[in-house]
Amino acid sequence: MGVSDLFPGSGRTRQLGLAAVMVLQSVAAVFFVGDAGFDLITAPAAGHSVVETLVAVALVAGIVLSARELRLTLEHVRAQDRALETARGELARVIDEQFAEWGLTPAERDVGLLALKGLDAAEIAGLRSAAQGTVRAQLARIYAKAGVSGRAQFAAWFVEDLLDGGVAGPERTTG
Repeated sequence: MGVSDLFPGSGRTRQLGLAAVMVLQSVAAVFFVGDAGFDLITAPAAGHSVVETLVAVALVAGIVLSARELRLTLEHVRAQDRALETARGELARVIDEQFAEWGLTPAERDVGLLALKGLDAAEIAGLRSAAQGTVRAQLARIYAKAGVSGRAQFAAWFVEDLLDGGVAGPERTTG
């Protein structure tokens, strides 16, 4: 059973869960360390003093390990956030460059971006205050310029490079 089993959900939920467990462990550790210390001073040879000392050591070790895990989780989340921002920026750059290479007009660029975001012709027409027929004609011109047969191939043109672990290289100009 891992941390994700105890605290399902986003990375932030897991981080908060780990922090809460660490606080509880810290409170328990303070109590047990104080109690074990007092018992070791008053009755060093008593069996319960040794057990309490071992429990206190285990709690402190748990706190240290939890702190390390929390630190690693935070570093991992930060790295993922940086990678995601880089990928977003890189994809936006690739889309802009490819739209320019295809010679899309500003209106076609807007329609193309909305199509890549998954909007259909009616939704795009509503957002752009244009007729659906106009948007369908713009989509047809975009697909022709891109050398694809429709929306799925148009979107796949950009997604394919991401799945291959890169972005559009100079050798790739059409789908």
